Amino acid sequence: MKLTGAQIVIETLLEQGVDTVFGFPGATVIDIYDKLFSCKDKITHVLTAHEQGAAHAADGYARSTGKPGVVIATSGPGATNLVTGIATAFLDSVPVIAITGNVSNSMIGRDAFQEIDITGVTLPITKHNFFVRDIKVLADTIREAFKIATSGRPGPVLIDIPNDIQIGTCEFKPLKKVIPAKPPKADDEMIAKAAELIAECKRPYIYFGGGAVRAGAGAEILTLADKIDAFIGCSMMGLSEIPSAHPRFLGMQGMHGHFASSVALAKSDLMIAVGVRFSDRATGKTDRYALNSKKIHIDADIAEIGKNVSVDLGVCCNVKDFLARLADAVEEKKLPEWEEKISSLRKRESDAYDDDTFVPREVVMEIADKVKPDTRIVTDVGQHQMWTAQFYNFRKKHTWLSSGGLGTMGFGLGAAIGSTFATGKHAVLITGDGSFGMSLNELATAVTYKVPVTVVVFNNRTLGMVRQWQTLFYDKRYAGTTLERDTDFVKLAEAFGAKGFRADDFDEFKNVFAKAYAYDGPSVIDMKIDQDAMVLPMLRPGGSFENLVTWKEAENEEG
Repeated sequence: MKLTGAQIVIETLLEQGVDTVFGFPGATVIDIYDKLFSCKDKITHVLTAHEQGAAHAADGYARSTGKPGVVIATSGPGATNLVTGIATAFLDSVPVIAITGNVSNSMIGRDAFQEIDITGVTLPITKHNFFVRDIKVLADTIREAFKIATSGRPGPVLIDIPNDIQIGTCEFKPLKKVIPAKPPKADDEMIAKAAELIAECKRPYIYFGGGAVRAGAGAEILTLADKIDAFIGCSMMGLSEIPSAHPRFLGMQGMHGHFASSVALAKSDLMIAVGVRFSDRATGKTDRYALNSKKIHIDADIAEIGKNVSVDLGVCCNVKDFLARLADAVEEKKLPEWEEKISSLRKRESDAYDDDTFVPREVVMEIADKVKPDTRIVTDVGQHQMWTAQFYNFRKKHTWLSSGGLGTMGFGLGAAIGSTFATGKHAVLITGDGSFGMSLNELATAVTYKVPVTVVVFNNRTLGMVRQWQTLFYDKRYAGTTLERDTDFVKLAEAFGAKGFRADDFDEFKNVFAKAYAYDGPSVIDMKIDQDAMVLPMLRPGGSFENLVTWKEAENEEG
């Protein structure tokens, strides 16, 4: 059948199983939007307040489901407004399909109104991108984009479609949904080498990240850990893949990771790294990182193996399959001395939290206690993000949505909206007043669609994480971090049409959170916290896990 390019776009999206798209219309995508209107019973279009919010919503949709999120924007500023969202998805390996319009092919390079070379702009931050010059390849280009975005290590793909391609006509033949290419299975020799390293070790530690989450390898990690008496930590991107309360799980490790988890990794003699990239926030000074451990690195992306940290055995493979086969290949072992060491580390960490009046911790734990296990917990970036990562009790997979690699302030509200469209479940956004100021325009979107999202704003009237660094390392020179703003978040929420609540202490928070979470639309809680509250422990800049900033040292720094 003969269709216009715009019709081909919509038909191919339907063919690939797309039921929701996020975006903002404009002149160079008006034809796509016209055909999208004709299919509104099949594809839900979510009109956001800003294209960046739409990109984050598509990202949140993808993180919540594993399916690609789709975002549409017009050319020029519409396309460039997607850039931060695309980069966020790229650094966290999230499958997002970004569709942009552009001026007609005949006008390319003439500086036409709202012309931008968006494929050139996004080349470093996409897994691949396409500029469609011929309508005959349009459908196959979209199919290829979906395959690339979801194969191996996922990532965002951009398709730029000039206006003349959208209004032209071409024969279209529907095909089946594309099947992502899977990573190869490891050969038996690699399994045997890994089993040999495990047989020799006395202090095994399993460290996993976002790659393990995407592979759904939590059960295999736990099986292996039980068999070899290993303890488990994760990067920030690994949170929620295994229950936080599991006795072998020590929590997140890294710059602001759990004390027991970070020190256990440093003391291990064998690290089994699964789907991690050894970022600087996770390792600190690489020449001092886990000096006494041998390292097995299992990842779907061969480029990550040996990139940041040298390893003794690197395997590019299907990580879920590898772990299952490895668990079958190793001998069961018990390591009482290692268990005793971990127990002492845990006690030292718990003793630091004997004072139950640390409000951020209490708030996060109260949220975890009161929400349903499948509630999506979303954060922006800053102190609130780290407190949530440290203290939230995750019980279900895929319930943690946060910007890790790029560290995008303003990510949270768009991502929370996307997650609710993906799952139909309530979301809780934990944010800071600095981050929320970058995305609060999307309250308009949340109200319009009556999105069930509860926003908890940790309001300390400062850019807390930067202030913490200034306190500890810059002689309390608070340059540019004190927010001299009089924003009333309760009135702001009400002005948008959301519910607004205020809490000046933890007892008030418990009361208002129950009301906010029970509401089936968007609500905002203005939660006041101490300006000098810190995220601890902390890895010193350029330091190693041998000299963490701990609670007592921070008290001395504060005076």
